[in-house]
Amino acid sequence: MNNETIILGLESSCDDTAAAIIRADADGSPEILASIVHGQTELHADFGGVVPEIAARAHAEKLDICVEEALAASGLALRDVTAIAVTAGPGLIGGVLSGVMCAKGLAAGLGLPLVGVNHLAGHALTPRLTDQVAFPYLMLLVSGGHCQFLIARGPEDFSRLGGTIDDAPGEAFDKTARLLGLPQPGGPSVQKAAEQGDPKKFRFPRPLLDRPGCDMSFSGLKTALLRARDAVIAEKGGLTEQDRADLCAGFQAAVVDVLAEKTHRALVEYLAENPAQPLLAVAGGVAANTAIRARLEMLCAEHGVTFTAPPLALCTDNAAMIAYAGLERLRQGLSDDMTLVARPRWPLDKKAPALLGSGKKGAKA
Repeated sequence: MNNETIILGLESSCDDTAAAIIRADADGSPEILASIVHGQTELHADFGGVVPEIAARAHAEKLDICVEEALAASGLALRDVTAIAVTAGPGLIGGVLSGVMCAKGLAAGLGLPLVGVNHLAGHALTPRLTDQVAFPYLMLLVSGGHCQFLIARGPEDFSRLGGTIDDAPGEAFDKTARLLGLPQPGGPSVQKAAEQGDPKKFRFPRPLLDRPGCDMSFSGLKTALLRARDAVIAEKGGLTEQDRADLCAGFQAAVVDVLAEKTHRALVEYLAENPAQPLLAVAGGVAANTAIRARLEMLCAEHGVTFTAPPLALCTDNAAMIAYAGLERLRQGLSDDMTLVARPRWPLDKKAPALLGSGKKGAKA
């Protein structure tokens, strides 16, 4: 065990409470020994979205259980762990705080290094955990709360090429599902309905395609769907299942088109740097959408770029990615002490202007 690093990772930034353990030799690839995720879908089902206070309370109740289950699944004990990694932001502050305080207690009690991890870095570095990809690579982080194009140059060196200026795609999928009376989470529900629909029945806008750059907008798309839904209801007195399917198909097609065009532009910028092994990686819950993934794979083939996406369990929020990002920081000699704070906002590219504005707590993205 002396030549091994064993990281216990904790994740509690939104509505998934997670703990994971990874093991890595000094020169070897990391291995996920356990990855436990307790979701909160049922707790928030009646509210149409995540309620921060309920999420924070559930995290506080479940974190120690997740740690116990991860240890049991890995066959290890706390004495075998060599460092504690935890999401320190960005996210819902109550949940992030729950994780940070749990990690501090474990680190202090065990006398282990504490490593605070940017949740977005966890997603952005996941391709290195799963496929050992080399820097630099282009990353599309597309989830419920975030959507950014990043050139990953190092474990803590990210250049943002663009991102959403309002809603993230996952948020837009969730809102679409609520507007159409479909169950949450919205992404899978909308995709399933869209498979039975006609994407040309309703023509929705493709926001910001008439402007240069890689920034995106999805808020207006959601509003356009609301108006289309209301028009159908006014005409027919309600929505049929086929109406829902057609609306979902049109909405999804618009999202796919926007992401494809903006990805094309991001690839052009990335390829201009002549990377030795050009690669596009996609992570985040929306990366599980088969229509989006198929279009991006086709785009990469046209550009001669390798495409990779982590397994679904590592696309959505999990603690294995946090443990790995913590490992990357440790390998650079970086760690934190008991002054580590929970951060609701924490942009990866600190030099880029804020996409969503900023305030006393800093840039939102």
